[in-house]
Amino acid sequence: MLPFFQGFAIGGGLIIAIGAQNSFVLAQGVRKQYIILVPLLCSVIDVLLITAGAAGIGSFIGAHPEISTYAAVGGAIFLSGYGFRSLCSAFRTNVLQTSAATETTQASIIMTTLALSLLNPHVYFDTLVMLGSISSQFDGGLRVAFTLGACSASILWFFSLSLGGTLLAPLFQRPLSWRILNLSICMIMWAVAFSIWPDHLL
Repeated sequence: MLPFFQGFAIGGGLIIAIGAQNSFVLAQGVRKQYIILVPLLCSVIDVLLITAGAAGIGSFIGAHPEISTYAAVGGAIFLSGYGFRSLCSAFRTNVLQTSAATETTQASIIMTTLALSLLNPHVYFDTLVMLGSISSQFDGGLRVAFTLGACSASILWFFSLSLGGTLLAPLFQRPLSWRILNLSICMIMWAVAFSIWPDHLL
């Protein structure tokens, strides 16, 4: 069981940092929209990437740095646009809207979740490279246990973040609270976009 808990602790430590993806999951939880679909998509993506890293795919990514560059550029552009959208929402929305009339389409939610999950090169470093390299220290069943631990941490975190966000919904019936959340998301998106932009392209 030790490798399982090691994987759980390391995987949890890497994913809990507040970033673009986590902010989006939390915001959807507060809106009470797609509170199962969004964390499920994020969890499936993480599980696939963590498993691929344990299988040794991280070495391929390390040998082809241009993959990370393309993801970084695309991610920075997308996050900048999403941040601007949140900024506009901060000054346009008076209270939290949760009615069907204001609900984003399922297709849009899926595409946004995929973009936030896959266009950030940090996710590949954390799952494929970092967790992949650590898992290589274990053999056979111990590596499987470590991988399961890391995957479990990801699943628990995303669903806790989404479902926990629903408990905060009453707070965001106040205009000021909703405005602060949108402004915070904007700042986080822009900060992540700036941090992932390749240095050699500045």
